[in-house]
Amino acid sequence: MNLKQLEFAVALAEEGNFTRAAQRCHVVQSALSHQIAHLEDELQATLFERLPRQVRVTPAGEALLTHAREVLASLRHLRDDVAAVGGQVRGILHIGQITSLTAVDLVACLAAFHRRYPQVEFRLRMDKSEVLMADVRERRLDVALVGLSPGTPIEGTQHRLLAEESMVAVLPPDHPLARRKRLSLATLAELPLVDFAHGSGARRQTDEAFAAAGLPHRVPFEINHMALVERFVQQGLAVGIVPQAIAAGFSDVACVAIQGAPTRRVHAVWSHLPTPAARAFMEALLQHVAPAPEPRTKASLRRRARAGSGP
Repeated sequence: MNLKQLEFAVALAEEGNFTRAAQRCHVVQSALSHQIAHLEDELQATLFERLPRQVRVTPAGEALLTHAREVLASLRHLRDDVAAVGGQVRGILHIGQITSLTAVDLVACLAAFHRRYPQVEFRLRMDKSEVLMADVRERRLDVALVGLSPGTPIEGTQHRLLAEESMVAVLPPDHPLARRKRLSLATLAELPLVDFAHGSGARRQTDEAFAAAGLPHRVPFEINHMALVERFVQQGLAVGIVPQAIAAGFSDVACVAIQGAPTRRVHAVWSHLPTPAARAFMEALLQHVAPAPEPRTKASLRRRARAGSGP
């Protein structure tokens, strides 16, 4: 077994296809297939199920991939750590973000970071919060910027609260409720809503707010991108509930405050064993973003009282 075989196995699992995996690893397909077969022979296990147009990871393959990713990440850490001793911060920084990120000007932050550390390359990907956090835990990402409801636990990573955003209702401008200064959750519960899929992190804050108020609500339109909320509202098909900063960027909609509004917390999450590039980026990010106030939980109020600062 060698490192190249582990790299091939990870690429094949993530690409799901021998041709794409070979292109990613800059080798011919026959060479990659040969090395995967050698690895399976050595381990005496079938790691990938060969299907007509794709491959599927077997349980034995999943067991291998867990360790393979750790080994390859450790090797990347080793090289970067040795370089960092000499004052060089380099390597590839894998970053993830939600599509509806407004609390951080990530492009400006990356530009400033690149000017300071030009030897660091970036790989940026957008996805759902729960996917991004899993990728940080599995070390497929170094850092992720995610949006979560206040009660969502963050486990297996380091994390820092960057912002807490209030949600507002967005309605068609000609809607009978569009000129209200404030809407109740009870009123919104009677209207068709457009939102992300049930069970997703982006949906959870609204579901939890209605549930806490003991109100059922209807979501006939489930979408996977924030821009679609704007389109459904503009066409008069539904009402949306989105962070205030997102609503401010919409056009041809009316924004109305919500009594007892749901909130979204934007967090940075990163590995417990960050690379030098990830450590440097987190330092730059936290300098770029004003620290969010500590949520006013019972525990935080007790801490403030003990410190003599009051609530």
